[in-house]
Amino acid sequence: MIDIKFIRNNPDAVKKLCIKRGFNVDVERLVFVDKELNAKKTELDQLRGESNRIAATQDREKGKEIKIQINKIKELADELMIERDKLWAELPNLLAEDTPDGKDDSENVELRNIGKIPNFDFEPKTHDVIGADLDILDLQRGTKVAAAGYYYWKGDGARLVWAMYRHAMDMLVERGFELMFTPIVAKKQTFFGTGYLPFGEEDLYKLEKEELYLIGTSEQTLVSYHDDEILQPETLPRLYTAFTPCFRTEAGSYGRKSKGAFRVHQFHKVEQIIFCRPEESEKWHLECQKNIEDFMQSLELPYRVVRVCIGDMGAPGYKKYDVEGWFGGFQEYRETHSNTNLLDFQTRRLNTRCKEEGNTFYPHTISSTMVTDRAALAIIENNQQPDGSVIIPKALRKYMNGQERIVKKIR
Repeated sequence: MIDIKFIRNNPDAVKKLCIKRGFNVDVERLVFVDKELNAKKTELDQLRGESNRIAATQDREKGKEIKIQINKIKELADELMIERDKLWAELPNLLAEDTPDGKDDSENVELRNIGKIPNFDFEPKTHDVIGADLDILDLQRGTKVAAAGYYYWKGDGARLVWAMYRHAMDMLVERGFELMFTPIVAKKQTFFGTGYLPFGEEDLYKLEKEELYLIGTSEQTLVSYHDDEILQPETLPRLYTAFTPCFRTEAGSYGRKSKGAFRVHQFHKVEQIIFCRPEESEKWHLECQKNIEDFMQSLELPYRVVRVCIGDMGAPGYKKYDVEGWFGGFQEYRETHSNTNLLDFQTRRLNTRCKEEGNTFYPHTISSTMVTDRAALAIIENNQQPDGSVIIPKALRKYMNGQERIVKKIR
């Protein structure tokens, strides 16, 4: 949430923010209801003070009259608070001033590209074809057993993916992150607090007969780990990472970009989450970006970094970078990582705060991908060989007993 004091003092700026980000929120109504709510709270305080004075005089009739007034005002205040909080929760986050304009990901701004794009002297294949040929990625049986958008990693494919995740977790632990395993289901409050509700409910899987949803990222469970808690300022920054399966409906996804295992309903992910002091959030945002790029370079995967434009940024984001790995089969860059500074948008919604010298402040959070299955798809496409085999990146071989390539096994 945006600080309510900022909204009160800058209603025109908040209106412009909503227009710029494409959110239809009645800011004038929000400001009016907030003002009315504060007036009712003041009235309640005065009536309660008067009730205490009357109680001392033992004037029961007057006391009953005051209590009736208090109950009526409280009922009105409660209704106003519900309306105020609903409107308040529908506001998107503030935007970094240098966020590029743009309607969708086609207008993200490239900042740099790193690594050498492979130059094949044969017709390169996409990961789904390579996976089927080597019998390491089975989309067909994933569809048979579950539905389209689910798949199996098999044999050396499964070993490759697990090696990649172990490498990612080892890197982060060496850099001070605390490794966690989290629930893969969470309450509605968890999704509200992290900003996935009310903005993206269509992308969530809800459990039948349960008030629980499957997580789409461990960001949701790691950030909510400190829901309604007071953190000691000296314990900041707090660096968390987790490996989890992730579930997303991917509503509206179709076409070439959904081909193969690129855009699916279930995948795996290692996440970076940071709680930090407000004045340090830019520093930690860049630190997470460095971790991503160090990881991609360790796998020798070509990539580019883009600054995400307004139209491609979710409501909770303040400033965001995407990393797009090169896919040799598709012959294009495709998103593999996102890295977002959320300021105090999540901690205000979750009431995660710090107290220091009599003052309260809300830590900032950074949410950043370290790796998903997509990086394994890029490895397969970029490291394919004329004989159909796939070279295993050197950084992963120690996790695969020194194996250097994946070849088709004779069964």
